[in-house]
Amino acid sequence: MALPANSSRFRIGVDLVGVDRVARLVTDHEGALDELFTEREQAHWRRKRQRFQHLAGRFAAKEAVLKAFGTGLRQRMRWTDVEIISGAGGRPEVLLHGEVAEQARRRGLEDLDLSISHAEGLAMAQALAIWAPER
Repeated sequence: MALPANSSRFRIGVDLVGVDRVARLVTDHEGALDELFTEREQAHWRRKRQRFQHLAGRFAAKEAVLKAFGTGLRQRMRWTDVEIISGAGGRPEVLLHGEVAEQARRRGLEDLDLSISHAEGLAMAQALAIWAPER
């Protein structure tokens, strides 16, 4: 079966992370919380009952977004360039800043969708990026 000619317009990224791993990262490494999460993400996290589960989901979401970009974290990109917020009804949404936003603009990002899930000490996220057709 041949792929449609425009299949490169759609890119997915998936990440799975242990909640305990993220909890250790932000509690054992001074400055890690500020390096990984924006002030708005941190304020939202502090209101949650399952705080580390929530943070792990946001961390997985950032990884999934960068994988959907096909880049991972590169030079000049920062974790805080990908901000995960709660939209209508609590659905996760992505705000892009800095180098990641610039790359999205240059490459023609049309839409970015995100889903986050948690279960038994794990957090998973999947991102779908839709890019403008190549010219």
